[in-house]
Amino acid sequence: MKKVRVTVTEGKCNQGFHKIGDSWVVDELTPEGMCTSAFNALFPQILTLACGGDFFWEDNPKVGYACCPDDTGLTFEIRLAED
Repeated sequence: MKKVRVTVTEGKCNQGFHKIGDSWVVDELTPEGMCTSAFNALFPQILTLACGGDFFWEDNPKVGYACCPDDTGLTFEIRLAED
């Protein structure tokens, strides 16, 4: 599987765990320090890129976006780690 980079691009974490600019590389294990609720929301997009898929509806099909389920919500950018 390919490594995927997840980066917080906007919003505010209502738990205070994450801030804009936080970034993780995801490979075979859940990234240390990432909230499990956020990871759960991002996992389908992470798995898509890690397995060679893409997001055909996006301007750049190799970059996707997902939101945390928190009420204030964070937006995360998901892309291949080597891009």
